Amino acid sequence: MERFDYATAFSRNIGWVTRSEQDVLRGARVAIAGLGGVGGAHLLTLARLGVGRFHIADFDEFGVHNFNRQVGAFMSTVGRPKSEVLAASVSDINPEAELVAFPAGVTPENIDRFLSGVDVYVDGIDFFAMSARRMLFKACAERGIPALTAAPLGMGVAFLYFKPGGMSFEDYFQLEGVPEDEQYARFIAGLSPRMLQRPYLADASAVNFAERRGPSTMMACDLCAGVMGTSVLKVLLKRGPLKPAPWVMQFDAYRQKLSFTWRPGGNANPIQQLLLKFIRPILQRG
Repeated sequence: MERFDYATAFSRNIGWVTRSEQDVLRGARVAIAGLGGVGGAHLLTLARLGVGRFHIADFDEFGVHNFNRQVGAFMSTVGRPKSEVLAASVSDINPEAELVAFPAGVTPENIDRFLSGVDVYVDGIDFFAMSARRMLFKACAERGIPALTAAPLGMGVAFLYFKPGGMSFEDYFQLEGVPEDEQYARFIAGLSPRMLQRPYLADASAVNFAERRGPSTMMACDLCAGVMGTSVLKVLLKRGPLKPAPWVMQFDAYRQKLSFTWRPGGNANPIQQLLLKFIRPILQRG
C-alpha cells in the first residue's frame, strides 16, 4: 500500500502555487461553520488544496433529503453527524491534517475557541440560521479575521468578502432590529443585487420561507466551492486583489452571466431599497 506523503499528495498544485506557498497553505488554519451544501464542499476543496488545519462546526446529521447537493450525503452516512463524516473525509485526503470538530455547532460559549488562531473564516451556515451567522461575522470583525461567504443561488454563486477594517457584515446587510422575515429579504437582496437566478425559477411553490425551505442544486454548490477555494487561497497567500464588500460578485452558469455590483451603504443604498420592495411580497407569498 502506498504511504501518504504531503509533498506528493499536493504536488499537482505546484505551478499554480510555489512550493513555499504550498507550505503556507499547509500551516494555515481555516474555520468553517456549517457542513451542508456549500460548507462540506468548501472543506473538501480546501483539504485538497493542502490547507492543513481546520476548525469545523455543524450540529446536524445527514438525511436522504440532502442527497441532491451535499458531498457527505450517502446511504451509508444517513443519520450520522455531518461533522464526524466530513472530518473522516478530510483525514482520508490528508492524514496529517489537524482538525478540531465542534459537533454542537458554534455557540456563544465556544465561539472564542472556534475562532482561536484562525486565519480565515468560511461561511457555510444554513440560509435560515441568521442569528448564528450574524454572531460569527461580528466576532470575525472584532478579531480582524477575514470572513467570506459564497451563496448557492439557482445554478450559480454569489460571493462576498468582508475584509478586516472594511465594511462589516452588519453595515452591509443592515439586519439589526428588524423582524426575521425582513432579515431574510435583506440577506437575499444583499447577496444577489442583480437577481440573476430569478428568471429561470421553474416552480415558485418550491420557495417557502414559512417552512424554511427552498430549491437547491449541486452545480451551485460546486461553483461556490471553486470560488471560495480560490478566494481563500488569495487571502492566505496575499495573492492579488479581491474586491471586498460593498462589492458583490455573482456568476450564473445557467444564464452564462457574470456581474460585479458595487453597493455603497449596502442595503441602505437606494437601489437596494427598490430591490427590497420587489423581494418582500415574494417572501410573503411563500
